[in-house]
Amino acid sequence: MASNLQYLLPLSKDPWFAALPLRDRKTMLAESEIVRLRRGEMLFRQGDPPGGFYALVSGTMKMSTLSEEGKEAILIILETGTWFGEISLIDHQPRTHDATSLTEAEILVMGQKSFDALMCRNSFSLAIAEMLARRIRLLYGIVEDNGLRSTHARVARRLLLLANGGVGGKQIPQTVVPVSQEALAMMLGVTRQTLSKELKLLSQQRVISLGYRSIEILSADALRVLSEQR
Repeated sequence: MASNLQYLLPLSKDPWFAALPLRDRKTMLAESEIVRLRRGEMLFRQGDPPGGFYALVSGTMKMSTLSEEGKEAILIILETGTWFGEISLIDHQPRTHDATSLTEAEILVMGQKSFDALMCRNSFSLAIAEMLARRIRLLYGIVEDNGLRSTHARVARRLLLLANGGVGGKQIPQTVVPVSQEALAMMLGVTRQTLSKELKLLSQQRVISLGYRSIEILSADALRVLSEQR
């Protein structure tokens, strides 16, 4: 199996991965295999058995679920550097959602045996616990937003979350969020028309600038102020 050490520096831009001891990071790469996906190809489906612990080396992916009526809800957009898929490896239960590539993507896949062996190391198991704690905090925040905040504030908060790397987190927030208005509307559970109205208002206020399948944040400070409104 290839060492995949060429991915050490790029993946170490992710704060979670960078905080691991070098020994653990090298083991993770050595125990992983590279998988390449075309745009629109699925890595796994809701209900699939656990298949691995994944690192998104290049490209973007969406985590989503479909209702019985065929309506899609996008949970989050994953960006380069994010590790994901740990829940099913921990509880050995089926996948809770679909993982679909939004672009051509390269993904490292580490199998269950390798994951279990690493979990015997305190450094790695503590890091996984910290990852889960962060994601639970994000989940609680989203639930709170849906119940207590206005659509205007929810849009601002989700843009800030995406700018900071979503579930993975970033050392330096990005100013251009690579997300389409359709995907953002699905994440927020609002209609495209409602989102368009909110984004147009933010654009008029010079808080954001709308691009093709992307949104540029012109004033993160203004977004933070708006995000705290009820």
